[in-house]
Amino acid sequence: MLIFALAMNKLKKYKVIGLMSGTSLDGVDVLACEFSLAKRDWEYAIIQGETFSYPNDILERLKSSQNLSGLKLAQLNTDYGNYLGELVNTFINNYNYKPELIASHGYTVFHEPQKGLTLQIGSGAEIASKTEIKTICDFRTNDVALGGQGAPLVPIGDELLFSKYIACLNLGGFSNISYNNEENSRVAFDICAVNFVLNHLVQKLGLNYDKEGKFGQSGKVIDELLLQLNELGYYKQEPPKSLGREFVESVIFPIFEDKYSTVDIMATFYEHVALQLSAVIDTLPMGQILITGGGAFNTYLINLLRSKCSHDLIVSDKQLIEFKEALIFGFLGVLRELEIPNCLASVTGALKDNIGGCVYI
Repeated sequence: MLIFALAMNKLKKYKVIGLMSGTSLDGVDVLACEFSLAKRDWEYAIIQGETFSYPNDILERLKSSQNLSGLKLAQLNTDYGNYLGELVNTFINNYNYKPELIASHGYTVFHEPQKGLTLQIGSGAEIASKTEIKTICDFRTNDVALGGQGAPLVPIGDELLFSKYIACLNLGGFSNISYNNEENSRVAFDICAVNFVLNHLVQKLGLNYDKEGKFGQSGKVIDELLLQLNELGYYKQEPPKSLGREFVESVIFPIFEDKYSTVDIMATFYEHVALQLSAVIDTLPMGQILITGGGAFNTYLINLLRSKCSHDLIVSDKQLIEFKEALIFGFLGVLRELEIPNCLASVTGALKDNIGGCVYI
C-alpha cells in the first residue's frame, strides 16, 4: 500500500498534542500522545491528558458566538487561539512534554455543509505563535469545499487505530458512529443530538450536566413528544449526513415549547436517543461496539441503550472516554503532516478522499 510505504519512509514516532473542544462547552481536552507504525498497523500511546475548564469570559463569548458581529467573531477567533496556545504552554510546563506538532479541532460556530459553510474558530497562527510549535487546525473546510459534510472526522482514526471493534460509537454533544460496510468502506454519520440537548435542559435546573442520568431517570416519558422527535426528517435521510447546533436550535428546541416539565422532557429525550441509537446499531453484524465520549459516563443512558439492543457494548476506560477525540485529532495532524488523506469520501460524501488541515509554522 502506497500510504503505508510513504509513512514508513517518513515516520518513526510522532509526539503530538491533540486539542479537542466540543459543542458541549465542558472544557478543552489537551492530550499528549504518540503515534508510530508497527509493520502495517498504526499504534498509539496516551502519555498524559488534562481537561481545562473555560474561564467565564471565553465561555460566555463562545456560547453567543453564532450571534456576534463579524468584527467580534474575528476577535474571538484570535483571542480563543491565544487562549489555546497558553493552555498548551501550561500543559507542557506541567508535564515536561515537548511535542513536535499540535493538532487543534477548534470550536465549531457554524456548520451548514449544505450551504458550503463550516467555521471552526481558534486561530492556528496564534497557537503556533504562542507555543513556537507547528500547529494544524481547520480540518473541515477542504472537505466541505469538495462537496462533503466536513464531518465526522474521527472515522479514519477509528478504522486505523480501533479496527478490532465492529463499530465505534461516540456519545458527545452529538452521537456519531463509524464502521466498515459490506464493501469494506468506512461509513460514518451523526445519529442524533445527545449532550447538547441534555445539558441545555438540565441547566434549567441549575446544573451543568445530568450526572449518571438521575434527573432523566426520575421523569416520565411523554408519548406525544417522543413521537414528534422520532418522526424528524433527519432520521429518514441516508448517510452521509451530519448535525450541528443549528438543527437543535431550529428543529428540536421548538418542539419542547416549555409546555412540559423539564424532567419529563429529559426522560423523553433519553428514550428518543436510545431508540435512535439502537435502530442504527441493530443494522450491524453482531460483535463488540466501542463506546466513548462524555455520554459513556451516563449510566442511565448506557443501561437504557443496552436494554434496547443485543450487541456487546464496550464502555472504554476512563482515559479513552475522555480523550479519544483529542487522540484522533492528534492522529489527523500526523496524517496531514505526512500528506496522507485524513478525511474519507465514503464518510462525508465529498468528491474524493482529501487531506484536511491548515498548517502554521
